[in-house]
Amino acid sequence: MEIALSLASVTSKNNSSLIGSLKSYCRHFLFLKASSIAILILLSFSSAISLGSSASAAEEAATPTKLYGTISGKDGAPLPNIGVAVIGPEGFAKDVATDAEGKWEVEILTKGTFNLTINQDDLPDGQALTDPTKSTVRANVFMLGVDLRLLFPIGPGVAKASTLERSAQLAVDGLILGLIIGLAALGLSLIFGTTGLTNFAHGEILTFGGLLLYYLSAIIKLPVLVAAPIAVLLGAFISGFLQDRYLWKPLRKRGTGLIAMLVVSIGLAIFLRYFFLFLFGGDTRQLPQYAGQAGLEIGLVNITPKSILTTVIGIIFIILATFWLLRTRMGKASRAVSDNPALASASGIDVQKVIKAVWILGAGLATYAGVIVTVNQGVSFLMGQDMLLLIFAAVTLGGLGTANGALVGSLIIGLFVQLSTLFIPTELKYVGALIVLIIILVVRPQGILGKKERIG
Repeated sequence: MEIALSLASVTSKNNSSLIGSLKSYCRHFLFLKASSIAILILLSFSSAISLGSSASAAEEAATPTKLYGTISGKDGAPLPNIGVAVIGPEGFAKDVATDAEGKWEVEILTKGTFNLTINQDDLPDGQALTDPTKSTVRANVFMLGVDLRLLFPIGPGVAKASTLERSAQLAVDGLILGLIIGLAALGLSLIFGTTGLTNFAHGEILTFGGLLLYYLSAIIKLPVLVAAPIAVLLGAFISGFLQDRYLWKPLRKRGTGLIAMLVVSIGLAIFLRYFFLFLFGGDTRQLPQYAGQAGLEIGLVNITPKSILTTVIGIIFIILATFWLLRTRMGKASRAVSDNPALASASGIDVQKVIKAVWILGAGLATYAGVIVTVNQGVSFLMGQDMLLLIFAAVTLGGLGTANGALVGSLIIGLFVQLSTLFIPTELKYVGALIVLIIILVVRPQGILGKKERIG
């Protein structure tokens, strides 16, 4: 009896071990099968990508890129028989001339960087480049089949204009630049005042607004007057509402420190900047509808209708934002939160709702600043980065967290940057903003309209 039980137990153990081995073998077999299928899928996918890329490369190679443009005088009339020399990689060299309508073009069959130089000796009397040192423009061809429009701005010429005329023109340009900085600085100052966050990704909101406008206008073919308000609304929603809800609000709930959030904003700025580069490329692109628009002679200054329109709308935006801050209930609540968030919350103010409204307003203003830059100068992936230093200088000069200070600082910085080109090269004009930033931080850290605060 005991022997039978022992045999039965041994048999059961052997059976269980055999079953376990079979199960392990089956699991191993299924794993190998699944791995093989996954590897086959990946290989098929990669081969499809390589075939697609080779097909697209072949198609791209068959489609040339056209570099083209129109050379017009200061009065908008076309200038014929103006020579343009094109030099590129692999010994590429070609000379073209403008036709009776002032148009020129050249076809490119290889990728690379091409330098295009206008022959200034061909320009008639009274016409010259607005900056004689900018007779050569650079075109970076990253993808064949995409045409690039290049411009040589013609005017009375810096060398032929008097100091008074240059000063008047630069003063107007400085006021427009100050308005652009003010729109972005006002949003940055409001966000800092209500949350304490120094957002280094604020410049990318400008870039995003410019890219939205370019996509809606140049790709979808909407009129700029229709595309601009759509871009502002999308920018306010995506860069304001969605960014705060899915990034900054969760960080605030977790009690993330301001230094850590500042580092997050720096990482976000770098990521967005090169994401824009990946999608958009490194070229500065102009809006086809307003490229090469002739200016209007108003006294000593020359200003384009697009600059007048965008500037007037920008002033209206600032007036409405100021009215919102001073007269509306939400605006007064935002000022209360800026002064003392804890006391405002204890008084029944919904602090999170106020912060959300401030983010939407700040993103909308910054988006419109990007719209102005795109309409007047074109858009590139570095647009926001170039403006960020000026924005911080303006906010610091006027006073961190003060809306009026941001506007005053922006106008001063805009005028200072443009008028400084009377004495220093144009390439160094942004250095002045950095010098102002350093001096203000050393002499008066609270800014012009800021208040002294005791720390510790």
